Amino acid sequence: MGEMGIGMRVQDWAIVGLLALVLLPGMAILVEVWTGSPFYSHGIFIPFVAFWAASSKRRVLPLLESGWDLKGAWLLSAALLSYLLGWLGGDATWVGVSMVAAVAGGVWLVRGQLWLKTLMFPIAYLLFMVPIPESWLTTLTGPLQLWVSEVGTALLRAMGDSVLRRGNIIELPGGAELFVAEACSGITSLLTLLPLGTILAYFTERQTGRRLLMILSVIPVALLGNLARVLLTVVLAQRVGVAAATESALHDWVGVGTYVSACGVMLGIGALFRRLDRSSFDRDGTS
Repeated sequence: MGEMGIGMRVQDWAIVGLLALVLLPGMAILVEVWTGSPFYSHGIFIPFVAFWAASSKRRVLPLLESGWDLKGAWLLSAALLSYLLGWLGGDATWVGVSMVAAVAGGVWLVRGQLWLKTLMFPIAYLLFMVPIPESWLTTLTGPLQLWVSEVGTALLRAMGDSVLRRGNIIELPGGAELFVAEACSGITSLLTLLPLGTILAYFTERQTGRRLLMILSVIPVALLGNLARVLLTVVLAQRVGVAAATESALHDWVGVGTYVSACGVMLGIGALFRRLDRSSFDRDGTS
Protein backbone atom coordinates (compact mmCIF):
# COMPACT_ATOMS: atom_id res chain seq x y z
CA MET A 1 0.00 0.00 0.00
CA GLY A 2 1.59 3.33 -1.07
CA GLU A 3 1.32 6.52 0.88
CA MET A 4 -1.54 8.93 0.38
CA GLY A 5 -1.16 12.63 -0.33
CA ILE A 6 0.53 15.00 -2.67
CA GLY A 7 3.48 15.94 -0.47
CA MET A 8 6.83 15.57 -2.20
CA ARG A 9 9.40 13.34 -0.53
CA VAL A 10 13.15 13.94 -0.67
CA GLN A 11 13.62 11.12 -3.17
CA ASP A 12 10.80 12.55 -5.30
CA TRP A 13 12.53 15.92 -5.50
CA ALA A 14 15.79 14.15 -6.33
CA ILE A 15 14.18 12.34 -9.29
CA VAL A 16 12.44 15.50 -10.52
CA GLY A 17 15.61 17.58 -10.24
CA LEU A 18 17.74 14.98 -11.99
CA LEU A 19 15.17 14.55 -14.76
CA ALA A 20 14.95 18.31 -15.29
CA LEU A 21 18.73 18.54 -15.49
CA VAL A 22 18.93 15.74 -18.04
CA LEU A 23 16.14 17.23 -20.19
CA LEU A 24 17.52 20.77 -20.12
CA PRO A 25 19.65 20.39 -23.30
CA GLY A 26 16.62 19.01 -25.12
CA MET A 27 14.53 21.95 -23.99
CA ALA A 28 17.21 24.25 -25.43
CA ILE A 29 16.81 22.52 -28.80
CA LEU A 30 13.04 23.04 -28.69
CA VAL A 31 13.37 26.70 -27.69
CA GLU A 32 15.64 27.25 -30.68
CA VAL A 33 12.92 25.86 -32.96
CA TRP A 34 10.16 27.85 -31.24
CA THR A 35 12.03 31.14 -31.63
CA GLY A 36 13.27 30.43 -35.14
CA SER A 37 10.15 29.15 -36.90
CA PRO A 38 6.86 31.00 -37.46
CA PHE A 39 5.07 27.64 -37.33
CA TYR A 40 6.00 26.89 -33.71
CA SER A 41 6.11 30.20 -31.88
CA HIS A 42 3.22 28.92 -29.75
CA GLY A 43 5.39 26.09 -28.43
CA ILE A 44 6.81 28.17 -25.60
CA PHE A 45 3.34 28.52 -24.07
CA ILE A 46 2.44 24.82 -24.17
CA PRO A 47 4.31 23.74 -20.99
CA PHE A 48 2.59 26.52 -19.03
CA VAL A 49 -0.86 25.53 -20.32
CA ALA A 50 -0.10 21.86 -19.54
CA PHE A 51 0.93 22.81 -16.01
CA TRP A 52 -2.29 24.79 -15.60
CA ALA A 53 -4.30 21.79 -16.84
CA ALA A 54 -2.46 19.57 -14.36
CA SER A 55 -3.18 22.01 -11.53
CA SER A 56 -6.91 21.48 -12.16
CA LYS A 57 -6.38 17.99 -10.68
CA ARG A 58 -4.91 19.30 -7.42
CA ARG A 59 -8.01 18.31 -5.42
CA VAL A 60 -8.19 14.84 -6.93
CA LEU A 61 -4.54 13.82 -6.70
CA PRO A 62 -4.30 13.80 -2.86
CA LEU A 63 -7.17 11.29 -2.78
CA LEU A 64 -5.30 8.79 -4.94
CA GLU A 65 -3.06 6.07 -3.65
CA SER A 66 0.47 6.99 -4.61
CA GLY A 67 3.87 5.43 -4.31
CA TRP A 68 6.83 4.18 -6.27
CA ASP A 69 6.00 1.90 -9.19
CA LEU A 70 9.07 0.33 -10.77
CA LYS A 71 7.11 -0.36 -13.97
CA GLY A 72 7.51 3.33 -14.67
CA ALA A 73 11.28 2.88 -14.63
CA TRP A 74 11.05 0.87 -17.86
CA LEU A 75 9.21 3.65 -19.68
CA LEU A 76 11.51 6.29 -18.22
CA SER A 77 14.63 4.35 -19.23
CA ALA A 78 13.40 3.78 -22.78
CA ALA A 79 12.38 7.44 -23.09
CA LEU A 80 15.78 8.67 -21.88
CA LEU A 81 17.62 6.37 -24.27
CA SER A 82 15.46 7.64 -27.14
CA TYR A 83 16.05 11.19 -25.94
CA LEU A 84 19.82 10.68 -25.99
CA LEU A 85 19.73 9.34 -29.54
CA GLY A 86 17.54 12.23 -30.67
CA TRP A 87 19.79 14.77 -28.97
CA LEU A 88 22.93 13.31 -30.54
CA GLY A 89 21.23 13.41 -33.93
CA GLY A 90 19.89 16.94 -33.45
CA ASP A 91 16.35 15.76 -34.21
CA ALA A 92 13.97 18.18 -32.45
CA THR A 93 10.91 15.99 -33.08
CA TRP A 94 12.56 12.90 -31.63
CA VAL A 95 13.86 14.89 -28.68
CA GLY A 96 10.43 16.43 -27.98
CA VAL A 97 8.48 13.17 -28.10
CA SER A 98 11.08 11.48 -25.90
CA MET A 99 10.85 14.30 -23.36
CA VAL A 100 7.08 13.88 -23.10
CA ALA A 101 7.51 10.12 -22.68
CA ALA A 102 10.13 10.76 -19.99
CA VAL A 103 7.71 12.99 -18.07
CA ALA A 104 5.10 10.23 -18.23
CA GLY A 105 7.64 7.67 -17.07
CA GLY A 106 8.77 9.91 -14.23
CA VAL A 107 5.22 10.39 -12.95
CA TRP A 108 4.58 6.65 -13.21
CA LEU A 109 7.79 5.82 -11.36
CA VAL A 110 7.46 8.34 -8.53
CA ARG A 111 3.66 8.36 -8.01
CA GLY A 112 2.22 5.30 -9.68
CA GLN A 113 -0.26 4.33 -12.38
CA LEU A 114 -3.28 6.15 -10.92
CA TRP A 115 -1.46 9.46 -10.99
CA LEU A 116 -0.27 8.80 -14.53
CA LYS A 117 -3.83 8.05 -15.67
CA THR A 118 -5.20 11.17 -13.95
CA LEU A 119 -2.50 13.40 -15.46
CA MET A 120 -2.58 11.79 -18.89
CA PHE A 121 -4.22 14.75 -20.63
CA PRO A 122 -1.79 17.43 -19.35
CA ILE A 123 1.16 15.18 -20.18
CA ALA A 124 -0.16 14.33 -23.66
CA TYR A 125 -0.89 18.03 -24.22
CA LEU A 126 2.88 18.60 -24.12
CA LEU A 127 3.04 16.95 -27.54
CA PHE A 128 1.79 20.23 -29.02
CA MET A 129 5.19 21.74 -28.20
CA VAL A 130 6.95 19.13 -30.38
CA PRO A 131 7.88 20.32 -33.89
CA ILE A 132 6.44 18.28 -36.74
CA PRO A 133 9.10 16.94 -39.15
CA GLU A 134 9.81 19.36 -41.99
CA SER A 135 9.00 16.71 -44.60
CA TRP A 136 5.52 16.28 -43.14
CA LEU A 137 4.88 20.02 -43.24
CA THR A 138 6.01 20.22 -46.85
CA THR A 139 3.40 17.67 -47.91
CA LEU A 140 0.73 19.86 -46.30
CA THR A 141 1.82 23.37 -47.19
CA GLY A 142 2.02 22.78 -50.95
CA PRO A 143 -1.60 21.63 -51.42
CA LEU A 144 -2.83 24.28 -48.95
CA GLN A 145 -1.05 27.03 -50.88
CA LEU A 146 -2.70 25.88 -54.10
CA TRP A 147 -6.11 25.60 -52.40
CA VAL A 148 -5.93 29.11 -50.94
CA SER A 149 -4.75 30.54 -54.26
CA GLU A 150 -7.41 28.77 -56.31
CA VAL A 151 -10.36 29.42 -53.99
CA GLY A 152 -9.24 32.98 -53.27
CA THR A 153 -8.99 33.76 -56.98
CA ALA A 154 -12.42 32.24 -57.65
CA LEU A 155 -14.02 34.32 -54.88
CA LEU A 156 -12.34 37.51 -56.05
CA ARG A 157 -13.51 36.94 -59.62
CA ALA A 158 -17.02 36.24 -58.33
CA MET A 159 -16.90 39.62 -56.56
CA GLY A 160 -15.95 41.34 -59.82
CA ASP A 161 -12.15 41.55 -59.50
CA SER A 162 -10.26 40.76 -62.69
CA VAL A 163 -7.55 38.65 -61.13
CA LEU A 164 -5.64 35.73 -62.58
CA ARG A 165 -3.84 32.82 -60.96
CA ARG A 166 -0.59 31.17 -61.95
CA GLY A 167 0.18 28.47 -59.44
CA ASN A 168 0.58 30.20 -56.09
CA ILE A 169 0.72 33.66 -57.68
CA ILE A 170 -2.34 35.91 -57.86
CA GLU A 171 -2.00 38.52 -60.62
CA LEU A 172 -3.88 41.78 -59.99
CA PRO A 173 -5.29 44.15 -62.60
CA GLY A 174 -2.38 46.23 -63.87
CA GLY A 175 0.16 43.41 -63.64
CA ALA A 176 1.03 43.50 -59.93
CA GLU A 177 1.52 40.07 -58.39
CA LEU A 178 0.94 38.53 -54.96
CA PHE A 179 2.69 35.31 -54.00
CA VAL A 180 0.83 33.04 -51.59
CA ALA A 181 3.75 31.94 -49.43
CA GLU A 182 3.95 29.00 -47.02
CA ALA A 183 3.07 31.29 -44.11
CA CYS A 184 -0.17 32.14 -45.95
CA SER A 185 -1.11 28.52 -46.59
CA GLY A 186 -3.01 28.23 -43.31
CA ILE A 187 -0.63 25.73 -41.73
CA THR A 188 0.46 28.23 -39.07
CA SER A 189 -3.13 28.92 -38.04
CA LEU A 190 -3.85 25.20 -38.01
CA LEU A 191 -0.86 24.38 -35.79
CA THR A 192 -1.61 27.18 -33.33
CA LEU A 193 -5.39 26.72 -33.17
CA LEU A 194 -5.24 22.97 -32.53
CA PRO A 195 -3.87 23.41 -28.99
CA LEU A 196 -6.55 26.03 -28.31
CA GLY A 197 -9.35 23.84 -29.64
CA THR A 198 -8.07 20.86 -27.66
CA ILE A 199 -7.88 22.67 -24.33
CA LEU A 200 -11.33 24.18 -24.91
CA ALA A 201 -12.79 20.79 -25.77
CA TYR A 202 -11.25 19.17 -22.68
CA PHE A 203 -12.52 21.71 -20.18
CA THR A 204 -15.89 22.61 -21.71
CA GLU A 205 -17.13 19.25 -22.99
CA ARG A 206 -17.70 15.93 -21.24
CA GLN A 207 -18.73 13.76 -24.19
CA THR A 208 -15.93 12.28 -26.27
CA GLY A 209 -17.83 12.83 -29.52
CA ARG A 210 -18.41 16.52 -28.78
CA ARG A 211 -14.77 16.98 -27.79
CA LEU A 212 -13.65 15.41 -31.05
CA LEU A 213 -16.08 17.56 -33.04
CA MET A 214 -14.74 20.74 -31.45
CA ILE A 215 -11.15 19.74 -32.17
CA LEU A 216 -11.98 18.87 -35.78
CA SER A 217 -13.74 22.23 -36.20
CA VAL A 218 -10.29 23.80 -35.96
CA ILE A 219 -9.54 22.66 -39.52
CA PRO A 220 -12.28 24.63 -41.35
CA VAL A 221 -11.91 27.59 -38.97
CA ALA A 222 -8.17 27.82 -39.60
CA LEU A 223 -8.45 27.39 -43.37
CA LEU A 224 -11.35 29.82 -43.80
CA GLY A 225 -9.70 32.36 -41.52
CA ASN A 226 -6.53 32.21 -43.56
CA LEU A 227 -8.53 32.47 -46.78
CA ALA A 228 -10.11 35.66 -45.42
CA ARG A 229 -6.60 36.96 -44.68
CA VAL A 230 -5.49 36.36 -48.28
CA LEU A 231 -8.62 38.02 -49.67
CA LEU A 232 -8.16 41.03 -47.43
CA THR A 233 -4.51 41.29 -48.46
CA VAL A 234 -5.49 41.30 -52.12
CA VAL A 235 -8.09 44.03 -51.52
CA LEU A 236 -5.55 46.12 -49.59
CA ALA A 237 -2.94 45.60 -52.30
CA GLN A 238 -5.31 47.19 -54.82
CA ARG A 239 -5.98 50.09 -52.45
CA VAL A 240 -2.59 50.91 -50.95
CA GLY A 241 -0.15 48.97 -53.10
CA VAL A 242 1.44 45.53 -52.97
CA ALA A 243 4.42 46.62 -50.86
CA ALA A 244 2.27 48.22 -48.15
CA ALA A 245 -0.12 45.26 -48.10
CA THR A 246 2.56 42.57 -47.89
CA GLU A 247 5.71 44.06 -46.34
CA SER A 248 4.57 46.67 -43.83
CA ALA A 249 3.11 46.50 -40.35
CA LEU A 250 -0.30 46.54 -42.01
CA HIS A 251 0.30 43.00 -43.26
CA ASP A 252 1.22 41.85 -39.77
CA TRP A 253 -1.89 43.44 -38.29
CA VAL A 254 -4.08 41.74 -40.87
CA GLY A 255 -2.56 38.40 -39.84
CA VAL A 256 -3.07 39.13 -36.14
CA GLY A 257 -6.63 40.30 -36.74
CA THR A 258 -7.68 37.23 -38.70
CA TYR A 259 -6.04 34.91 -36.14
CA VAL A 260 -7.78 36.63 -33.23
CA SER A 261 -11.05 36.36 -35.14
CA ALA A 262 -10.45 32.63 -35.63
CA CYS A 263 -9.84 32.27 -31.87
CA GLY A 264 -13.11 34.10 -31.30
CA VAL A 265 -14.90 31.68 -33.61
CA MET A 266 -13.51 28.73 -31.61
CA LEU A 267 -14.77 30.31 -28.39
CA GLY A 268 -18.11 30.88 -30.09
CA ILE A 269 -18.35 27.23 -31.10
CA GLY A 270 -17.77 26.24 -27.48
CA ALA A 271 -20.45 28.69 -26.33
CA LEU A 272 -22.84 27.30 -28.96
CA PHE A 273 -22.31 23.76 -27.71
CA ARG A 274 -23.03 24.86 -24.12
CA ARG A 275 -26.15 26.71 -25.27
CA LEU A 276 -27.38 23.60 -27.06
CA ASP A 277 -26.81 21.64 -23.85
CA ARG A 278 -28.89 24.11 -21.85
CA SER A 279 -31.67 24.06 -24.45
CA SER A 280 -31.72 20.26 -24.42
CA PHE A 281 -31.81 20.24 -20.62
CA ASP A 282 -34.70 22.73 -20.58
CA ARG A 283 -36.72 20.62 -23.02
CA ASP A 284 -36.11 17.47 -21.05
CA GLY A 285 -36.92 19.22 -17.79
CA THR A 286 -40.23 20.55 -19.02
CA SER A 287 -41.33 17.47 -20.89
